[in-house]
Amino acid sequence: MAALKDILYKVSLQSVSGNMETEVTSLAFDSRKVQDGTAFVAVKGTQVDGHEFISSSIESGAAAIICEEMPQDQPEGVAFIQVQDSSKALGFMAANFYGNPSEKLKLVGVTGTNGKTTCVTLLHQLFRALGYNTGLLSTVVNKINEEELPATHTTPDAITLNETLAQMVSKGCTHCFMESSSHAIVQNRIAGLKYQGAVFTNLSHEHLDYHKTFDEYIKAKKLLFDNLPAGSFALVNYDDKRGPIMLQNTKAWKHKFALKSFADYKAKILSNTLQGLELDISGYTVWFKLIGDFNAYNLLAVFGTAVLLGEEETEVLEQLSNLDPAPGRFEQVITNTGITALVDYAHTPDALENVLSTIKEFRTGNETVITVVGCGGNRDKDKRPIMAKIACDLSDKVILTSDNPRFEEPGDILKDMQAGITPSNFRKTLTIEDRREAIKAACAMAQPNDIILVAGKGHETYQEIKGVRNDFDDRKVLSEMLNLIHKPN
Repeated sequence: MAALKDILYKVSLQSVSGNMETEVTSLAFDSRKVQDGTAFVAVKGTQVDGHEFISSSIESGAAAIICEEMPQDQPEGVAFIQVQDSSKALGFMAANFYGNPSEKLKLVGVTGTNGKTTCVTLLHQLFRALGYNTGLLSTVVNKINEEELPATHTTPDAITLNETLAQMVSKGCTHCFMESSSHAIVQNRIAGLKYQGAVFTNLSHEHLDYHKTFDEYIKAKKLLFDNLPAGSFALVNYDDKRGPIMLQNTKAWKHKFALKSFADYKAKILSNTLQGLELDISGYTVWFKLIGDFNAYNLLAVFGTAVLLGEEETEVLEQLSNLDPAPGRFEQVITNTGITALVDYAHTPDALENVLSTIKEFRTGNETVITVVGCGGNRDKDKRPIMAKIACDLSDKVILTSDNPRFEEPGDILKDMQAGITPSNFRKTLTIEDRREAIKAACAMAQPNDIILVAGKGHETYQEIKGVRNDFDDRKVLSEMLNLIHKPN
């Protein structure tokens, strides 16, 4: 519980009607969660405008209404606050309501198209191994130390986010590592947070269904760095041509990591096999369990972050060498069939190309690479033919199938993907709408020593069809089908 005036600290107010001393018991931007004493924030969303629910919120007992457009009907006993941007106000209000928890620990945000989950997962594991109480906010799972919390979005809404950070503080966490998605940045879900630092991994074709243009997508990522406070750090991938852009207007200390460019944190790949990576990193030769060039960048980003947070280089590298990759990221499905089976979350052109290029590096050339891939529904359509083309160009056989079709017809998504198949690749391509059957077909095609990649869903344990999430785990299905068709040796 807090006074309305206190939770409005740092919020730019345009007009006020009512008692600013009103006691607020909770915050809500969903009218269904309003109860006696709630401050209801009317946010204009992409689907729904919260201003339409002001009356019902008052009926449910709202003590205060925060909005961009003042309603004509203003009952006595309810405070009305007009602000320029409700979503931004909600971020600051949530931070204030929960005691500004981001100021009480070292919060590091990781943004970029690919690598966010791997980086924050490794950072969480690393700092736990270094002896810290640590929080994690990721696409896969949220954690307070080893306690798992449900994860529904890459970055939670502002209220849930600050409530979770407050729980981390109450349980003694000194650090929190958080994926900061472009959606969350532009929707002000992270407004009001104080970052100790931010990391940029890379930028490629993604989320243009939301941002409309690639330039807008770049600007969304850049906002995280523009808003960093003086004294924090900004660490960017300088091999990515957008890395320098992220640093243009930041007040933070600027740092770079790279494999190819001059940088503060550099590495050289000495060997890259299915067993792991050997890197020369900061003058030390270290073996890691992660695979592929893209993971060399992730490891370098994690190493740099840890050093910037004050940890000792050799201790960081020793602990990093023992860590496992994030679930569903180039994850091997272990069977005794003699077939190499891999599951990866690659759902962007760049990520798919990275994974298949990595497979190309360690294959002998005598095996067949079979890729099962789809594209999500109600998302950026432009990437669909690109992903099909990449899969065909870098695989021997390709099965196009459903990913999470959501509210789109799977057949329509597959037609979009088929547009990227060149005549020379037609013969190597099959289209099987049912994902289980597609994985089964790949297993039936494969012979010992062949490589199967099932891409797109990674760690996910569901398939979303017509708004319903059905149980589906690529790893379990792949293992089941391999053992069914190929009796283990």
